Amino acid sequence: MALLPIALDIHWDELPVGTRFRTRKRTVTETDLVSFVNLTWLTEELFGNADPADRAAMGIAGRVVPGGLVYTYAEGLVAPSFQAAGLAFLHTELDMQGPTFIGDTLHLDCEVIEQRATSKPDRGLVRTRNTVTNQHGTPVLVYTPLRLMRRRAA
Repeated sequence: MALLPIALDIHWDELPVGTRFRTRKRTVTETDLVSFVNLTWLTEELFGNADPADRAAMGIAGRVVPGGLVYTYAEGLVAPSFQAAGLAFLHTELDMQGPTFIGDTLHLDCEVIEQRATSKPDRGLVRTRNTVTNQHGTPVLVYTPLRLMRRRAA
């Protein structure tokens, strides 16, 4: 199993099965929640109502953020590693594992679980298992994107 340092120029060739790396971290803020809710129109009280009495009735006392926000932050954390060679995001399966709250600090652990060549010699497919974890070491999201990527020139 190879452990890559954080890099901005990873190509298909450097991603054999078993390769792992960890992204930088990102703390979720109140502004992030408000901006995301306003942008997406996710107007559920779960995301917009901070009244403590109402929160208790909802069953989640803290200010929870939408899973979609967690996913987009995860892609933002991992995207710099694939930006030089990424061609297309083709598919994913997504599993929300637990809540994320305002103030949580997230990072992503990426493990290559599939790598295969395509019929075109300049590209290949890579599937990773991306685990988003909070500052307590608790996974909050796991997803398995399949990406079409450039190969390095021979």
